[in-house]
Amino acid sequence: MAGPLTPDVAAPTGKAPEVNPPAGAARPARPVVLSVLARTGLVLVKRAALLAVLLALVFGTVELLPGDAANATSERGESAADIQERRELLGLDRPVPERFWDWMSGLPTGDLGTSARGEPVTGLLSSAFPNTLLLGGIALLLTAVLSLALGCWAALRPGGRVDRAVSGSATAVLALPEFVVAVALVLVLSLWTGWLPAVTLTDADGNPDSWTMLVLPALALTIPQTGWNTRIVRAALADEARAPHVETAVLDGLPPHRVLTRHVLPGALPTVAAGLATSTGMLLGGAVVVETVFNYPGIGSVLASAVTDRDSPVIAGVTALAGAVVTGVLLVADLIRDAMTGVRR
Repeated sequence: MAGPLTPDVAAPTGKAPEVNPPAGAARPARPVVLSVLARTGLVLVKRAALLAVLLALVFGTVELLPGDAANATSERGESAADIQERRELLGLDRPVPERFWDWMSGLPTGDLGTSARGEPVTGLLSSAFPNTLLLGGIALLLTAVLSLALGCWAALRPGGRVDRAVSGSATAVLALPEFVVAVALVLVLSLWTGWLPAVTLTDADGNPDSWTMLVLPALALTIPQTGWNTRIVRAALADEARAPHVETAVLDGLPPHRVLTRHVLPGALPTVAAGLATSTGMLLGGAVVVETVFNYPGIGSVLASAVTDRDSPVIAGVTALAGAVVTGVLLVADLIRDAMTGVRR
């Protein structure tokens, strides 16, 4: 017979007892994954629609420029009849919306149309765009390393001499356009010292002939973006330093560098990632100017020639590729931010 402190033991029924999950148990992973996928798909649809609007504006803007592709690519001595024949061959006699729709219909298959000089746009960009991605990737990596290092160095002693110097220098550098930085680098590191080449020479494959020819263009892109991202890193660290867990770590007597690396920096990484993702578009835009200054074989020279030729398919192709890269980087930054936010929760 069971006593008052002895639990009653039920007779076996052949079924496993039902166990209710505890109230604080984690939710199943599948709904979370589906939610992330749905949100990602919605973001991609919105950005694809924005890119389509941008491409339509590109086509319309080229039409507002004086002249057209037939006139711009004509040879000396050609008659008006020859130019009109080329205009019909290029389809310039058709309405702009019709030509834009034809170009957009080939975009999902990777067909970017034909340039005004009869070359496939895909072939033009496939040889130039990897060089721009290499240059932009190097600049983005240098920007990330330098801005994190400078921002963390300034955050170790808030309001100190280093903090004021870093913040002031970052603001000054941020205000410099890429072409000004490029000209200054050529003047100092090439003409005065002779350390680095001022222009880019290419090999038989159309790539830079030496790694030294990447240094000046990469620095010209890196320096302004380092100023921008250093300010972002410093502001993100300052915001995170006011969090309760950081104040607790300081009161516990942890060294400043340990508080920074283990308690402040992880919480600031989503903001830092978003800033670097935003810099991707700025780097691609600045690459057009920098590549022209250093004669670098990237999309800068392709785009400059396309604008001169009033070549809508080439200009739109460059815009589409740049938009795809920026969209991909922004999506990765959003995923990193969501992941870091979920870990902190």
